[in-house]
Amino acid sequence: MTVLVTGGCGYIGAHVVHALHQAGEKVVVVDDLSYGKPTRIEGSRLYGMDISAPGAGERLAEILDAEDVEAVIHFAARKQVGESVEKPLWYYQQNINGMLNVLTGMTKSKKAKKLVFSSSAATYGVPPVDVVPEDVVPMLPINPYGQTKLFGEWMARACEEPFGIRFCALRYFNVAGCGPVELEDPATLNLIPMLLDRLKKGKAPAIFGDDYPTPDGTCVRDYIHVSDLADAHIAALSYLDRDERKYDAFNVGTGEGTSVRQIVDELKKVTGLPFKETVMARRAGDPPHLIGSPKRINEEMGWHAKYNVEDIVRSAWEAWQANPEHHIDVEHWKQAD
Repeated sequence: MTVLVTGGCGYIGAHVVHALHQAGEKVVVVDDLSYGKPTRIEGSRLYGMDISAPGAGERLAEILDAEDVEAVIHFAARKQVGESVEKPLWYYQQNINGMLNVLTGMTKSKKAKKLVFSSSAATYGVPPVDVVPEDVVPMLPINPYGQTKLFGEWMARACEEPFGIRFCALRYFNVAGCGPVELEDPATLNLIPMLLDRLKKGKAPAIFGDDYPTPDGTCVRDYIHVSDLADAHIAALSYLDRDERKYDAFNVGTGEGTSVRQIVDELKKVTGLPFKETVMARRAGDPPHLIGSPKRINEEMGWHAKYNVEDIVRSAWEAWQANPEHHIDVEHWKQAD
């Protein structure tokens, strides 16, 4: 089977491309290279394009047919919660137009009728339960990023019956860690790379808000290893082959909560760096507590997370240290302290 991956040169996308190659699938990637690098997807054909641009749907249809694509995994989107609050119209333009063009391309193509959509736990907003099931009602995202992801699910769902598209959304919780070290997170947009980037610059790692209604005052999240997440996409493609499917939305998480301060403490242990963190103001749009129930994906797809928080932090640190541009001299850091 040939799978087209939008945003395949990025952090999560590259891990999924790697997993697809390991599974013996042919991979085609569409990416605007705003964050990713072509070297991360060796063995895949790359088309450089912005899927949110006018006319991208027609171009995608041409690529899908030329490459004989059967399935699409759609990652390409803007994903910073705080930025989405500051630039809401741009987020609607980028993420909703991107989904519109992917669906347009699929409806015009001959064979590409399976879609796995990169959704988000941000679709839940601030849910009324500690561990969130997929059918929590109402779903009220509290930032434009989460709104675009929920609307993307609605768009794909609306295209199932009239166009025969088989669709499922994977609602990620906090993705972190690294598989092969060359696939490290290339952008400092997620918690652990942000902490490491500040250490590299000689600054104290920052915690954004310590006055949330949580046990230690910092945000609590469900952290999922990126390699576990990649495996979930392989499982989702197989799920879409079934004629009878009960659900089209799945949490991808562990069901366990870890606070930002706990992540910082784990980073101290893994790196051996004697740093002292600093507390800064809350970021706009951050819910205090968000943990997902993985029961549905466990039962329906047979997928289970394999890695814990220590695995996540250690793998992220090892990938960071393997990159000459990022490498932190631990001994020098200790002496400076």
